[in-house]
Amino acid sequence: MPKRLAPLTLMALLLSGPAFAALQPPAGYYAAVGQREGKAPICPAVPQPYTGELQFTSKYEGSDSARATLNRKAEKNFREQTSHITRLEKEAGRMITGYMRTGQPERLECAIEWLDRWASADALESEQFNHTGKSMRKWALGSLAGAWLRLKFSESQPLAAYPQQSARIEAWFTRLAEHTVREWSDLPLRKINNHSYWAAWSVMAVAVISDRRDLFDWSVGQFRIAANQVDDEGYLANEMRRSQRALAYHNYALPPLAMIAAFAEANAVDLRGENHGALQRLAERVLQGARDPAAFAQRTGAKQDMSELRKDFKYAWLAPYCSLYACSEETRELNQEMGPFNSFRLGGEVTQVFEKP
Repeated sequence: MPKRLAPLTLMALLLSGPAFAALQPPAGYYAAVGQREGKAPICPAVPQPYTGELQFTSKYEGSDSARATLNRKAEKNFREQTSHITRLEKEAGRMITGYMRTGQPERLECAIEWLDRWASADALESEQFNHTGKSMRKWALGSLAGAWLRLKFSESQPLAAYPQQSARIEAWFTRLAEHTVREWSDLPLRKINNHSYWAAWSVMAVAVISDRRDLFDWSVGQFRIAANQVDDEGYLANEMRRSQRALAYHNYALPPLAMIAAFAEANAVDLRGENHGALQRLAERVLQGARDPAAFAQRTGAKQDMSELRKDFKYAWLAPYCSLYACSEETRELNQEMGPFNSFRLGGEVTQVFEKP
């Protein structure tokens, strides 16, 4: 009778197999820290960690079911209520981007100080939230974890000198990701839209940081739900309900989906074929709509608001997308003309991360 392996020995053998390979980001995240010359900035005071209830005013307050008419007064209230969170997202991301460009330790130390203060305060972890509040939580998580990925995986190993702070920050990210999974799971299909896709991107970023296969699988599962929402012509029914903003919200759905697909591919999961190439259908529909929004106007019965689509950074999804597909010459030119892309919601310099050597 063969000798039975001790449980710990068996577990070690299982964990060493390919099915349990450590999660990794796309190759561009391993880039070394740059060495540009320049004066390092003074680290500003850390914004007060937000530990209150995540109950925020919607900028579409008072709108009809399309949620497409901006309420200027409500938007002002929303910006004021969330100012510290948004400042953390944008400024911490800029510090990390600046450090990756220059290698100036002051920038890294400042970013870590800011994030560690919020992590140590258990910021953004309130169990009291409304829809806007849980949306802010996952948006902030995607921005911060997306930027942190560049530090975590850089071959320069900039976090090696900050083990305790890094552990606290990454544990905080993981707690926020677990909140996000609970809050965005098992929704009825009529309520699954770009918000769920952005939640899935934030969880994917943390999955790779923390090497959590369960979080990775949840994110991939959300992508598959999204892919199956794309119809044969590349439209998303739940975004079509946004009336004059339907095209803009189709475009807004693409950055998280393209990032998830790129991260999945880096871990041997090819999502490009889901629902017969749904991601590509959606992207082509959006690009056609940006050139001529008539089809969206006809379907929604509303002239499309093109203001958001005139901002180049809104097309940051082209960077990961064209790393996944053989983009047409026209799309490649668009990618080059509008880029290089720097999107704080995607963690910073996405063009640099995804451009081919």
